[in-house]
Amino acid sequence: MKRTSGFVRQATILALVAIGIGAAGLPGTVDAKTVLRIGTVLAPGDPMGQGLEKFKKDVEAATGGEVVIDVFHNSQLGDTTEMLDQARAGANVGTVTDVARLSSFVPSLAIMSAPFLFDTYDQADKFALSRTYIGWADELEEKAGLVMLASNWYQGARHALTQKPVKAPADLKGVKMRTIGAPVWIETIRAMGAEPTPMAWGEVYSALQLGTIDAAEAQPTAIWGAKLYEVVKHVTKTGHIQLVTALVVGEAAWNDIPAEQQAIVRDLAVASGRYASALTISLGEKALQDVAASGVTVSEVDLAPFKEAVRPVFSMLKLEKEAQIVNGILGR
Repeated sequence: MKRTSGFVRQATILALVAIGIGAAGLPGTVDAKTVLRIGTVLAPGDPMGQGLEKFKKDVEAATGGEVVIDVFHNSQLGDTTEMLDQARAGANVGTVTDVARLSSFVPSLAIMSAPFLFDTYDQADKFALSRTYIGWADELEEKAGLVMLASNWYQGARHALTQKPVKAPADLKGVKMRTIGAPVWIETIRAMGAEPTPMAWGEVYSALQLGTIDAAEAQPTAIWGAKLYEVVKHVTKTGHIQLVTALVVGEAAWNDIPAEQQAIVRDLAVASGRYASALTISLGEKALQDVAASGVTVSEVDLAPFKEAVRPVFSMLKLEKEAQIVNGILGR
């Protein structure tokens, strides 16, 4: 598929939306429009949810209603992995996803979720604009049929949510911690001392409440949006992964959109990602303050032992080369 200038200007990555074209109107007339159904596991008030609503409004205005975006919050279309599977199968479903879920198709993409590699969103965003990263996005489309519209949707730094205080990796020994079911996430949590337990985001609250899991890890806005402060006692600010996610669509559905409309949708995916990311940054600290006000203990911690503990993850997953590329692009 030929890329538009909007894609080249902003790094991209994954699969967003499949397409349905319907006809309506008076006899002899056809009112054709493309409807894109985009789902998220997060709440409507989350920055990602607000970003998608802005995306919907702006796309429909800019295309004169020829492209309509339907947004589904709170896992209405399934968990993130389920939505990606649906998109690959040709269904009219897209989503915002962490890049590591796509590393089974392009292993190098796992570096975006590598532990303690990016200190800030700006660093991750700079890397996502690089030729190397865009090349991996091209490879993803070729191998998995997933088109990355924009990969600048920042969800925040992930922190540890536990029932007991955490000062060092040893404090996580034997703790069953929910995480994302991709190798880089699983091995990061294992290296930090906990027992990684992948499960759907929509199941985390009840699993914590029932004691099926002992802990979780999440970004501040998601902790607040999912009300996890009701079922945990401690939030330790490990910031072990900067969660930079992508808005993705299935290739077959994407190719049904006329090129001129594709350019508009791509550019607005980038703009909406910047809007959502700014909300994440501005609302993140407030979310932690609100979590603390609810009675949860929010603590700083010495990160050195955790950083040392996760070093083997890079060699284990054969990501040393990718880490060197990141460091080179960031000039360090």
